[in-house]
Amino acid sequence: MDRSIVLSILGAAVLGFVGMLLLMPDPIEDEIARLPWLIEQDADGRTQVFGFTLGATTLAEVRQVFREDGEVNLFRTLGPSGTLAAEVYFEQIHLERLRADFVLTLDVDQTTLAAMYERGLRISQTGSGSQKVKLDPSDTERLAERPIRAIVYLPKARLDAALIEQRFGTPSRRLTESETGIVHWLYPKRGLDIGRDPNGRVVMQYVNPADFGAILEPLTTSLD
Repeated sequence: MDRSIVLSILGAAVLGFVGMLLLMPDPIEDEIARLPWLIEQDADGRTQVFGFTLGATTLAEVRQVFREDGEVNLFRTLGPSGTLAAEVYFEQIHLERLRADFVLTLDVDQTTLAAMYERGLRISQTGSGSQKVKLDPSDTERLAERPIRAIVYLPKARLDAALIEQRFGTPSRRLTESETGIVHWLYPKRGLDIGRDPNGRVVMQYVNPADFGAILEPLTTSLD
């Protein structure tokens, strides 16, 4: 191949790579260790991870760290109870140079959420059949001061079982979903459930240990 063509291709590749680097957000690095396996419980038994305390850290404080507002939605589950949950989705967050998506569930009582549901601007159906509600902007603003109740962490990297055990330790229990092959690594004292599919894709759920039953109950029910 002609040398000038080779140099042109290499030059274009370098420019493309530089362009990608410019588009990537800066990783969030401060004096706080924000790694997914650094989990503690405070004196009140609340889970502390990523520098946040479940039940105490507000959405506004998370936004300051992430430097993004996230996408706020209200979800209503199927069934007679129609349980409501306010969730905030953050895409492509870089903590300690680890890239992941986050879904935060806010600690809001059902009465308050029901009023927000009635004021919702638009309702759509999700793939699971539950309802997704776009909230009135005034309600979205009010939610900024609510504490986070749970964190779902969706790392982009695939993890093997050996690495999970190395970083998080031996789980108290493992449960396998027969239909999907997803193995749940359960750490109730730490308020953590790690779900890993056969291809190494991982979902980590963090709650306060007192709320771990909300994670365990649907898993054990599906296995009955």
